[in-house]
Amino acid sequence: MIRTTAGLSGLAGALVAGALLLAGCADDSSEAAHNGPMTGHSSPSDSAPGSGERTVGDADVAFTRDMVPHHQQAIQMARLAEGRAEDPRVLDLAGRIEAAQGPEIETMSGWLEEWNADTGHMDDGMGGMGGTMSEKDMHALMNAAGAEFDQLFLEQMITHHKGAVEMAEAEIADGQKADVIALAEAIRDSQTAEIAEMEKLLTELDG
Repeated sequence: MIRTTAGLSGLAGALVAGALLLAGCADDSSEAAHNGPMTGHSSPSDSAPGSGERTVGDADVAFTRDMVPHHQQAIQMARLAEGRAEDPRVLDLAGRIEAAQGPEIETMSGWLEEWNADTGHMDDGMGGMGGTMSEKDMHALMNAAGAEFDQLFLEQMITHHKGAVEMAEAEIADGQKADVIALAEAIRDSQTAEIAEMEKLLTELDG
């Protein structure tokens, strides 16, 4: 009889201990679910790659909004080369400028639409934007032909490109959106190379 009682007492003790152990595990799981693991954990929005790059800053909008009409004028100038340029290298350069900047305009216009950015002032003219040609400059280019056109085109496009490079460098320094900064870097690099090409071509035409 004594052995049976002892056996029951031992079984009861084991059951109580087991219950306490399960309760402790449940409490630990509840606390972990509420407070998170002790080792620390960042939320998906904090740890997602490039999560901080989704923000569009004022510099990004300003650069994109200004560069669209800036590119549009460059394309207008480039299209004047057909039938006016004498040197085939000038005509080739003009074609490359139009081919490069056309798709960039489409990309930037898409961004502005995506951001619901105010683009009202884009139709107000260049407004003294860096390196852009005045109406008088554009008329002079339209009325030139042959060697005169080649020289004037190169001189004006060098100035125009330098303005674009300055705008791109400002975006690289102050921009927040990775895609916009990458485009600004591409514009800076390609147009800096074209400036060097045009300056060399100008010296050869003068010689």
